[in-house]
Amino acid sequence: MIRVAAVGDIHMGPDSQGLLRPAFETLSEVADLLLLAGDLTRHGTPQEARVVAEEVRDLPVPVVAVLGNHDHHDEQPDKVAAILRDADVTVLEGEGTVVECAGTRVGIAGAKGFGGGFVGRSAGEFGEPLMKEFVRTTRRSADSLRTALEELGGRDCAVRIALTHFSPVADTLAGEPPEIYPFLGSYLLAEAIDTAGADLAVHGHAHLGTEHGMTAGGVRVRNVAQPVIRRAFNVYRLNAA
Repeated sequence: MIRVAAVGDIHMGPDSQGLLRPAFETLSEVADLLLLAGDLTRHGTPQEARVVAEEVRDLPVPVVAVLGNHDHHDEQPDKVAAILRDADVTVLEGEGTVVECAGTRVGIAGAKGFGGGFVGRSAGEFGEPLMKEFVRTTRRSADSLRTALEELGGRDCAVRIALTHFSPVADTLAGEPPEIYPFLGSYLLAEAIDTAGADLAVHGHAHLGTEHGMTAGGVRVRNVAQPVIRRAFNVYRLNAA
């Protein structure tokens, strides 16, 4: 049994240093790895990224992350990612990684994702260049997630996890105003997950949403935005048999 700790939307800044560290230091007792589902900072500044880095540095379990929209706000996502990597965080964007957990290979494919909406009520690649680029951005992210999951399928992983910031399903958005669903996720992410296969999908972003959901193909989806789970992290157990 693999124990996956996950949280997103911790939105750290200089005044929150040390807030989550005591809980994170207990991870070895309850989990085998930690997933961070984006929006780790408030405005995506290097100063805020350093706060996050110190919060997760030298933890007793592997840490894998994707960035969120807040982490892009200052237009320095590469610097944010580099600061996190210096703290031994694996930051993914359209890539996969394999971590060893209690002798078991766990594959994580990560991508920020983007918006666009869900089946029957989604944006299309039609009209103005800006609208087409909006949808193409999501499609490119979903395609990279699918490719990363497929590649993990050939790396002898006992379980595979899809890690995004934006949601792949509408289920976990329940509680958010329906008018903003198109800006909270896209069905293209779910299609990628179902096509390539995964044992769990984890995302954040929807602060007023719901924890539990599922793709059309039966993959469990969990919204781990901290305002939803209301704790330092939640732990999900996956059967590695």
